[in-house]
Amino acid sequence: MDCTSIVHLPNEILLYIFNKLNVIDVFYSLVGVNQRFDQLIFDFLDIDNIPCIFHQKYINGKSQHDYILDKICLKILPRINTKIRKLTIDPYSLKRMVNAIDFPQLYSLSLLGYQIDTISRDLLNGPISDLMNKITHLTADLNIKKEITRENSPMIFEAVLFFGKHLTDLKFYQVSSESYLTFFSWSNRSETCVSSTLNNLSIYVSNFDDCLYLLDGRFQSLSKLVIRIEMITRSLSNINKKEKLIKLKSFSLICERCTCSYESSIVPLFRRMSNLEELSLQISVRRFRSTYIDGYQLYNDFLKYLTKLNKFNFNIHSYILSGIGNNILSNNDIRNSFINIGYKCIDICADEKLTDYRGNCHVYSLPYFCDEFLFMSSCFQGGKFNNVTRLFMVDRIPFENKLFKIISQDFTNLKTLIIDNLEPQKSQECSSTLITFNNLITLNITDAHSDYAVQFLTEKNTCLPSLENLIIEYDTLTHITGYFTNDETRRNCTKIKYLRTDISFVRPKNFNSYFPSM
Repeated sequence: MDCTSIVHLPNEILLYIFNKLNVIDVFYSLVGVNQRFDQLIFDFLDIDNIPCIFHQKYINGKSQHDYILDKICLKILPRINTKIRKLTIDPYSLKRMVNAIDFPQLYSLSLLGYQIDTISRDLLNGPISDLMNKITHLTADLNIKKEITRENSPMIFEAVLFFGKHLTDLKFYQVSSESYLTFFSWSNRSETCVSSTLNNLSIYVSNFDDCLYLLDGRFQSLSKLVIRIEMITRSLSNINKKEKLIKLKSFSLICERCTCSYESSIVPLFRRMSNLEELSLQISVRRFRSTYIDGYQLYNDFLKYLTKLNKFNFNIHSYILSGIGNNILSNNDIRNSFINIGYKCIDICADEKLTDYRGNCHVYSLPYFCDEFLFMSSCFQGGKFNNVTRLFMVDRIPFENKLFKIISQDFTNLKTLIIDNLEPQKSQECSSTLITFNNLITLNITDAHSDYAVQFLTEKNTCLPSLENLIIEYDTLTHITGYFTNDETRRNCTKIKYLRTDISFVRPKNFNSYFPSM
């Protein structure tokens, strides 16, 4: 369709097209084309949320970022100053835009790509400080390249709360850090109020004690906590672990590692949440000489204490060691236990026969509630998981081609796949049907047998048209690619932009042609 035909489209169709585009692209490319376009954009386009995040490109030695910002700051922001209510921005863009207008209606700010030193500086006397007194909602997505020290990790979090005196909603993430935020330094401080206004908090932390610190009364108005914990172990702190959490209405817990402290840590915490109305839970529990967690145990452990609970979403993985075979619950036994306590919309997959006295069980609520599925084992039978973008698979039993075929069909929007399995595949013959993961961007097989590298990188087995990030052992990579000469694995490597291996290496001959996008 040429430009002339676009100009003559009806207003309704033009607005439909404009609203499908990134608003920054609309501003940069379409403002100034003609008076009609300008009127549609400024009078009718939904422009209360400005996502001003850029990838660096250069035009004649000058950053394209600068070209776009010049136009936006000088010609566009003054015309929409009173309409902007939400802003998503990187450090460089924020400085330029704050100097252009005062954002009188702004209530929500999302900061992406900030380093600890940058955000600390800007909080004290930079552009962020000018906005913190206006906003009630903040997302801080920190990009931390170096591991932060345990002594300094809470400081930036507390600084955000100090300057954001009106914050009611805070999302504080450190997705690139080698270790999550920890509050162990709070153990030597009195339980003084950190925020009296914060109602909703989403955060990543290192251990279970960090969760207890956040719930010890320092947040007087906290009613919703969404927390991701790296590891749950028995609490060693002197925090009050018995006081009821009467203000907490909604709680979401994800633990990234298998825990042995379900009974000693998780259960007592849930029993304190007497007024809880919503609970989301994604955990893996390791149990010795026991059986799988079922509905009856959840009811007796904590559900019967949560009398106001009206919504319970869960994905619970049980991993039993030294299990006694005649005590293992069947899939039907576990399903019926949930039905009998009032949870009919569930699915389950469990090993009914143990291998080396070990077994796995997954039980989860439906429709599936989360954008990630953790601790998938070889007993998985399938289901619909269209919203899941991140999958972590781990087992001591090999993952075979048939299972990956199921995953490719059931996880249609999968973007990140992590495989932890050192056992070789039993069947070396792949299906005649090509397996395709259309949206897979990141593949992590550094803790997997080399068979899985063959499974995913060989084009006759698997098609990965969107793969950009590969995490793999260097020896495995050189072996399956024939030191970057094997044509069978070349196609799935052509779009890779980021490669992380277990060792550093000098790029050998043929490397650059094998990875042309790096």
